[in-house]
Amino acid sequence: MSSRSLAGNLSLAAIALAAFALMAMPGPARADAGFQRWIAQFRAVAMQNGISGSTYDRAFRGVTAPDPEVLEKARYQPEFRAEAWEYFDNRVQQNTIETGRRLARQWKPWLDRIERQFGVSRHILLAIWSIESNYGEVLKNDRVMRSLPRSLATLAYADSRRAKFARQQLIAALKILQTGDIDVGHLTSSWAGAMGHTQFIPTSYQAYAVDMDGDGRRDIWNSVPDALATAANLLRKNGWRGGETWGYEVAALPGGRKFPGGKMALSRWASIGVVRANGKAFPRPSDSAELKVPDGRAGPAFLVTRNFDVIKRYNNSDKYALAVGLLADEIAGYGGLVRDWNRPFERLTYSETEELQKRLGALGYYDGPIDGKIGSGSRDAIRAFQARSGMQQDGHPGKDVLRRLRGQ
Repeated sequence: MSSRSLAGNLSLAAIALAAFALMAMPGPARADAGFQRWIAQFRAVAMQNGISGSTYDRAFRGVTAPDPEVLEKARYQPEFRAEAWEYFDNRVQQNTIETGRRLARQWKPWLDRIERQFGVSRHILLAIWSIESNYGEVLKNDRVMRSLPRSLATLAYADSRRAKFARQQLIAALKILQTGDIDVGHLTSSWAGAMGHTQFIPTSYQAYAVDMDGDGRRDIWNSVPDALATAANLLRKNGWRGGETWGYEVAALPGGRKFPGGKMALSRWASIGVVRANGKAFPRPSDSAELKVPDGRAGPAFLVTRNFDVIKRYNNSDKYALAVGLLADEIAGYGGLVRDWNRPFERLTYSETEELQKRLGALGYYDGPIDGKIGSGSRDAIRAFQARSGMQQDGHPGKDVLRRLRGQ
């Protein structure tokens, strides 16, 4: 065989080997080139929408592959549906109340100014801050917060269900960067694009962002005054009524009687037997209100007013708006529920829930955060412990489980 033929055969072998190696590459590695092409092609779209080339290039410098964790979270569809007691227990509890009161004192001068300017209750703003980002603690968690341009580009490129939303939000995010409100190193968000202390998506930021501290930037990532004022501005522009409540806990209609639907004046509700749970009169009996029973007849009931609907403009969920209202009332010192949630176990305190997680971790059942909040990881760990201990495997964080753990 001639040297030329040998060289030719070696070349063909090298090509075949390279082709085989390319075919054997895992999916994400092959996708990188396509993702880079998408970024290059979207540059023209961004420029048509007023984004400069230098801003675009700055946003995507070093971004070469989709974020796999974003795609994982986008694909994940939780099977568990939180019961009312679980949703509220994780959001309205000892730690969120005490932290809210401490931060109310710490940020009082700014809260005074924000309340005067926007007419929105400081306690509502503190409750939103708590529920949205755990009073900003989530912003320190690199497992949660990530590059906003990369996250939105990942969704636009690889998630057909969210592609239109992601493209729209990415253009808005690039405009935020271009204005100088935030630098690219701090332009972070959750996997789906929620930003800062009060978790605004980019288009909502554009509509409501406020430079409250007067430094020339609307920085909801690093400025608590800016973040809280931005939330207040959203509520005000959507019809918040200053000096009025979100609603009242009530003693609902007795069993056997049908709940009326829709809205009626509070005085009308009182006339058919729906009165405040604490026995006091409604201070504004002419206000219109609607009855909510998120835990059924066995749980607490509420008459909610106009401001409840305004809170839902932040997150269109009755449970969310109720959690904000109930936590705000607790932070303000108005007291908790007269009638508790209908949970099928004896509730733990916040510190006891942390102890439960620590003890489960020490036995090898749990490796999640010790945060006093019961999520899927905690429930799975409880069920595993219950199975080994011969208990009913319901995953409930009750005192019976903690007592059994203390005996280990």
